[in-house]
Amino acid sequence: MAASTQRLASREKIGYALGDIATNFFFQSMILYQTRFYTDTAGLSAVAVGSMFLVLRLGDAVIDPVIGALSDRTQTRWGKFRPWILGTAIPFGLIFWLVYVTPNFGPHGKLVYAYITYTLVMMLYSANNTPYSALMGVMTPDSSERSSIASYRFVGALIGQFIIQALPLPLVAKLGHGDSARGWAITMAIFGFLIIILNLITFASTRERVVSAPGQKPSLRADLKDVFTCGPWIVMFVLTLLIFTTLVVRGSSLNYFFAYYLDQGTVKAFLDKIGLAAVGAGPVTTWKLGLNALGLLVNPDGSNAAAVGLSLFFVLGSLIQIVGIIFSKPLADRFGKKAVFIVGMSVTTIATALVFFVTPTSMTLLVVLSILWPIGWGPTVPLLWVMIADVADFSEWKNSRRATGFMYAGILFALKAGLSLGGALSAWVIAAYGYVPNVAQTQRALLGIRLGASIYPAVTLALGIVCLAIYPIGKTLNIRIQDELTERRQKYSTPNTAAATS
Repeated sequence: MAASTQRLASREKIGYALGDIATNFFFQSMILYQTRFYTDTAGLSAVAVGSMFLVLRLGDAVIDPVIGALSDRTQTRWGKFRPWILGTAIPFGLIFWLVYVTPNFGPHGKLVYAYITYTLVMMLYSANNTPYSALMGVMTPDSSERSSIASYRFVGALIGQFIIQALPLPLVAKLGHGDSARGWAITMAIFGFLIIILNLITFASTRERVVSAPGQKPSLRADLKDVFTCGPWIVMFVLTLLIFTTLVVRGSSLNYFFAYYLDQGTVKAFLDKIGLAAVGAGPVTTWKLGLNALGLLVNPDGSNAAAVGLSLFFVLGSLIQIVGIIFSKPLADRFGKKAVFIVGMSVTTIATALVFFVTPTSMTLLVVLSILWPIGWGPTVPLLWVMIADVADFSEWKNSRRATGFMYAGILFALKAGLSLGGALSAWVIAAYGYVPNVAQTQRALLGIRLGASIYPAVTLALGIVCLAIYPIGKTLNIRIQDELTERRQKYSTPNTAAATS
């Protein structure tokens, strides 16, 4: 590819990033709210929810390699991966909303409805996100420029995360007027519509530029061999499994942690002190009126203190993560992706474990840990996906074949398996410790909630660090692979293939 086509315009990177805002509306709500929505609003048992997550998410994970293989073989004037984003935009947003609709069925009917809608949304997520993730690997062949795209992408992801962490719980309380089922349905209808719009913009604003070597014939057997004999890919598969198990267990447990473990009077007093008291309790400003409209002020009776407090906790982390993501590329360029990932994961592991020592009234320690956690995590967020693109390059370098979509699909299989395992564990842990919805919890139940928010996810993070230690693609090898692949591609590159696909 000509040097002039190496760098992409900022508008294209922003357009790509909008797709991850949409993804995180679904993804973060699944991590943070879905378990509690099913147990406390839909009225399903924690054991039934955990079993559903394990069965459906593991079953759906099998779809990702299929989507990856199909997208690798897709040939249209729009490229291989962009047509999938276009075709899934509307059904993905619609089914996302239906997941959070609570029908007036009996307990068994609600469980059947949950199985059906959750199966559909996970399938659509696969059909949308597998090609979306692979798209980054073919927008440019330049590894450093991919890091730049990933930084834009994950700033977008953090914006989506910021919004979905800040608004749903307060909006549910405000729009539902005491009816949480109504509140969830209205709130998620808004986010479902945004998912549709953002995906359409991503399709329209991006282009595919990296093409397969001439003469490469589609071969599922060859794709499977390339993947399962690729050491770096196996390491990234296990790492992805551990990371997303961790995120679900931690995120779901923190929801219960704020609602049942923390002293609500202390939470309300803290929120009042930092200016999040209800309108009428102090000067009324335009900013405060805006927060009140979004349900982000604590009520005088403290009834929504847990919701506002959890939103603040996550929002603070998201803001700091954005800073970390911005620094991810320069840090990776200087020290290498592997080194940055290991250091960041180490800091995150320590911050996660220390949550166990937070008492019901120690808001100061909780705030400190909410700052320390994203300081470590932020720079690592883009690296997982950039390193998977590096693994696809490694496989092409070794085998003279490229299967970007299939490589990403395998990693998304691990992601789904992690979501499955994490969702099941988060529900089963609280059930094993005696959790009962919507009542004061026993000390044993509170211990289970605390362990789920701290020690258990810290253990899986530590195992992830072990994976990174044996990951073989360091900075020097990565540069060598990129240089040698560039020489190969120049032999068959033409002006037409170098230009952006229209």
